Amino acid sequence: MVRRSIGEVEISGLGMGCWAIGGPHARQGSPVGWGVIDDGESVRALRRAYELGVTFFDTADVYGCGHSEKLIAEALGDVRDEIVIASKAGYTYVEETREAPGENGDPEYIRWACDESLRRLNTDRIDLYQFHLGGYDLAKADEVLAVFEELVAAGKVRAIGWSTDDPERAAVFAKSPHCKAIQQHFNVFGGNADVLALCEERGLASIVRGPLGMGLLTGKFTADSTLPADDVRHGWDFRTGDQAESLRRLEAIRDVLTSDGRTLAQGALGWLWGRSEAFVPIPGFKTVAQVEENAGALRHGPLTSAQLAQIVDILQ
Repeated sequence: MVRRSIGEVEISGLGMGCWAIGGPHARQGSPVGWGVIDDGESVRALRRAYELGVTFFDTADVYGCGHSEKLIAEALGDVRDEIVIASKAGYTYVEETREAPGENGDPEYIRWACDESLRRLNTDRIDLYQFHLGGYDLAKADEVLAVFEELVAAGKVRAIGWSTDDPERAAVFAKSPHCKAIQQHFNVFGGNADVLALCEERGLASIVRGPLGMGLLTGKFTADSTLPADDVRHGWDFRTGDQAESLRRLEAIRDVLTSDGRTLAQGALGWLWGRSEAFVPIPGFKTVAQVEENAGALRHGPLTSAQLAQIVDILQ
């Protein structure tokens, strides 16, 4: 089993990204969820992940406007002390209407958001609390850091981080002794190497969102694929857009990713583990079957350095 750590706390090398199970929600009329979900299946999937050795679950208050956090509490409340829960704050939301209208990084809002997440998660602490606004005004970043530090001092939060692809912003939180992770977008097609380098230098976990390219790296899409109107990926163009180019690149590296009996998804996760010991990928899921496939990557482990080099050669 691949293992990683957040500070001094050991976790599974794979986490579960809990955005999709929040269900449909919108921002100013545009979908920011992943379509219709089945709560019963989500609970079973969360439980199955735990049974397969996954101990890290990443969510946010805005995922389903609180719904994702409630499902984690329902599915895993009886094993709360055996898992590590990460949540985030910064986007505004209305639970009743499933609308997420905007952003707010003000200290009083972060304090309120933390208490609300604790309520929905039915817990007395959040193991990793992350600032969710990746492009937030850098001039106000120290003010945000201060309120996150305040939450640690109050015992409501154990460790903090920032979900951002900008190394300058990541460095603001990284200077804190309570910062244990930076969340960034990364996968076999690319990411910000400077943010990764910062994590490696400071001994921080680099939590990876989009490790499967929002589904592109699973192999389930073709040129004829379409997505429903309530899916955040609605509008993807698999024939002529960026997604079409990604499918072509995926085909070129398919044989390497699926070596040693891996599925494409398992190969993409193995690439991340081979790329850096700081990486903790958090693929999303909506079904038990998806959890089982993703967790299966833990048995295969990282790709070899030779396989990584082969992928570099092919993509260049």
